[in-house]
Amino acid sequence: MKIRTAATAALALTTALVLAGCSDTGNAGGAMSGMDHGGPSGSAAPSADASANDADIMFATMMIPHHQQAIEMSDMLLSKEDIDPRVIDLADGIKAAQQPEIDTLNGWLQEWGADTSDMGMDSMDHGGGMMSEEDMQALDAATGTDASKLFLEQMIEHHNGAIEMAHEEVNNGQNFNATDLAQKIVDDQTAEISTMEDILASL
Repeated sequence: MKIRTAATAALALTTALVLAGCSDTGNAGGAMSGMDHGGPSGSAAPSADASANDADIMFATMMIPHHQQAIEMSDMLLSKEDIDPRVIDLADGIKAAQQPEIDTLNGWLQEWGADTSDMGMDSMDHGGGMMSEEDMQALDAATGTDASKLFLEQMIEHHNGAIEMAHEEVNNGQNFNATDLAQKIVDDQTAEISTMEDILASL
C-alpha cells in the first residue's frame, strides 16, 4: 500500500508539473502572437495566425491588382514634365507604400495555399475604384496641370475603392495580420485623399 501510495503521489506531481509547463508555454505563445504584426515572414507564429478565411483571400487577391494599377498610374504621371511638385511627392509616396504591400499580400496568399484561379480578378476592371482602359489612356495623354488634376481626381476615386475593400476585410476577415493591414490602408489612404483634395482645390 505504501508503494502504491508513493507511486500515485509521484504520478500526480508529474502531471501537475507537465500541466504547469504547458500553461506557461501557451501563455508565451499567446504573448508572441499578440506581438506578431509582421508579414508572411513570421513563420514561428502560432498556426491560428496563418489561417485565413474567404474574406482574407479575397482581400489579398483583389488588393494586389488594385495596388498595381495605382503604381502604374503613378509611374505614368512621374514620366511627365511640368507636374506640380506636390503631386510628384504624392505619386512617389504611393509607389513607396504600395509595392511592399503587394509583396506582403503575395506572400500571404502563398502561405495560405490559396487557390485564386476563380476569384474573378478581371472583375476589378469594373469596380473597386479601378480605372478603365479609357481612363488610363486619358491620363497617359494629359499634360502639365491637366495631368496633375486628372491624376488626383482618378486617384481619389481609386483610393475610395481601396478603402471600401479594406473595410470589408476589417469587418469580415479572420487573419490578424490581414485585418491589421486593411485598417492601415483605410487610415493611410483616407489621409492621402484629404491631401489630394487640398492640392486639387489649389490647382
